[in-house]
Amino acid sequence: MKLLKETLEAIKPVDEEAKKKAKERMDNLTKPIGSLGILEEIAIKMAGITGKVHNKMEKRSTVVMCADNGVVEEGVSACPQWFTKILTENLTKGYTGVSVLSEFTNSDVTTVDIGVNTDIDNPKVLNKKVAYGTKNMAKGPSMTREEAIKAIEVGIEVADKLYSEGYDILGTGEMGIGNTTTSAAVLSVFSGLSPDISCGKGSGLTDEQYEEKKNTVKKAIEINKPDKNDPLDVISKVGGFDIAGMCGCFLSAAKNRKPIVIDGFISSAAALCAVRFNPLVKDYLFPSHLSKEPGAMYMMEEIDLKPMLNLEMRLGEGSGCPLAFQVIDSALYIMDNLATFEQSTLDRDKLIDIR
Repeated sequence: MKLLKETLEAIKPVDEEAKKKAKERMDNLTKPIGSLGILEEIAIKMAGITGKVHNKMEKRSTVVMCADNGVVEEGVSACPQWFTKILTENLTKGYTGVSVLSEFTNSDVTTVDIGVNTDIDNPKVLNKKVAYGTKNMAKGPSMTREEAIKAIEVGIEVADKLYSEGYDILGTGEMGIGNTTTSAAVLSVFSGLSPDISCGKGSGLTDEQYEEKKNTVKKAIEINKPDKNDPLDVISKVGGFDIAGMCGCFLSAAKNRKPIVIDGFISSAAALCAVRFNPLVKDYLFPSHLSKEPGAMYMMEEIDLKPMLNLEMRLGEGSGCPLAFQVIDSALYIMDNLATFEQSTLDRDKLIDIR
């Protein structure tokens, strides 16, 4: 647990003075004050992370944590478990949604096997396997506490390395059949919401399968009794290796004072865990989009963040991250290039702050 403990202790608040300077500049650009909404918030938030008013995010990658979940035994997914291995390898071939969007937006994909239930012989997949999938959380804990720590530390190590290699920003994604079920369980534990609210149909379920999925989450919580005040307990009892790994990525970002993007529902579950480990993490997170999964809005409420986009996406994989990179680029470009009132010889005093 040494790396996890050191990481949590190293997380510091963002630079409030830099945010103040960034806001002053943003409010002095030639537009109605506050009229660019979330774009303004992004540029100001980025200044707090980096300590600089002017920023560029030139080198970026979405880290995709791939793992299997034992809870698929309960029939909670329409897809067979062996899809995880095939889709993990497809990430490296450019066949998946996040791969295509990353190529389009000139960003990278880092594929990590953190718990696929079979061996993957592919040099483009980082072998960081904690175990061959988790256990069935409807029968007992998903993993041991030690495995949960190891999985979180894998995420920290992977993100630390990428940031050290010059990546300015990371995204987070996942690949693993059954992981909307574990994510719904994580949300229900932390929020107190019924699985009837936190659960969605994932990749597509019949009404009968959907009822079974909700009942499975209820059963897992009743059997394991995870402690909502201990995120490690929550991850180990009803989480997944992918959630744990992404949680580690979020913690690494905060430690390294670097920005990181949340994808959708499952990535949000990991972000929620990270924020419960250390509330300061929230100020380093950028949610990309509001997932179509019904629990997604409640996930954002728990983290207290607003997504940039609402495209009714529910693909996962980290597919929202390349789109978010472009939105962030736009916000930073505005900060650098929109004229000030002085440059435009306009009178700022005629405008009212309507925020």
